[in-house]
Amino acid sequence: MPNSFSSRLVRNFECYGQLCVGIDPHSSLLEEWGLVDSVDGLRVFSNKVLEASVGRVGIIKPQVSFFERFGSKGFSVLEELAIAGSQSDLLVIMDAKRGDIGTTMDGYFDAWLSRTAPFVCDALTVSPYLGFDSLSNVFASAIENGKGVFVLAATSNPEGKTLQRAQVNGETIAADVLARLEQVNRVNLDPSGELGNFGAVVGATLNFNSVGIGNIYTDGSLITPILAPGFGAQGAHLNQCAELFGAASSRVIASVSRSVLSAGSSGIINAIEAAKAELGVGLSNA
Repeated sequence: MPNSFSSRLVRNFECYGQLCVGIDPHSSLLEEWGLVDSVDGLRVFSNKVLEASVGRVGIIKPQVSFFERFGSKGFSVLEELAIAGSQSDLLVIMDAKRGDIGTTMDGYFDAWLSRTAPFVCDALTVSPYLGFDSLSNVFASAIENGKGVFVLAATSNPEGKTLQRAQVNGETIAADVLARLEQVNRVNLDPSGELGNFGAVVGATLNFNSVGIGNIYTDGSLITPILAPGFGAQGAHLNQCAELFGAASSRVIASVSRSVLSAGSSGIINAIEAAKAELGVGLSNA
């Protein structure tokens, strides 16, 4: 699989490091940037963040909801952003958290991960909470198309605790999602064998043991990539990445958004560089 998602992820880790810049153009940030909360403001903001990211990081993560709130015109901006990202070295992870069954999920796949998808991206965040097996077709088709999928496993929002920490056969739902992802990755492992094509979304601010997933920072044999929101403004420190994730730190995509975006148009490049340097310190002990 020379052009698999996992091979591209490994390449970008090696070239640019593990920092991911989230593109979250919510109204308060547009205002902080001196932009009108409109489609025009959305376009200016998104393009500036993209320009600042190219050549500095290997991964961006647009939050789809902040484009969707402008309707079809917002989606048009997202399409433009996706195409521009695909023409660079960036990996684009669309944070859409889609999850459904049957032909409905097939429709989402066509929109985001197919070869003719209008929203060109390398990977998509999805929800497994209509049943992990409901994602089987997505996994199979993603492999065929060289795409990645990031599955919500253990999120940091308080509302997720009841479901994600519930136990079945002695392990939490979150642990079951991670274990099944690891199985799918092993079955579809690239010849390089470094990372799987399918990742888990795990909040960086979580106490992993409390969610039943303590093995992610003690078992160095796992290959499932981890998309970790929660760094920066949400409270986790990039310079503690190895401390937080232990054996998993080499496969963590450390996502930041407000902590760099709030630097504004004139300061975002310096903010990205500072975040990269801080993460480098945090991984030096891995």
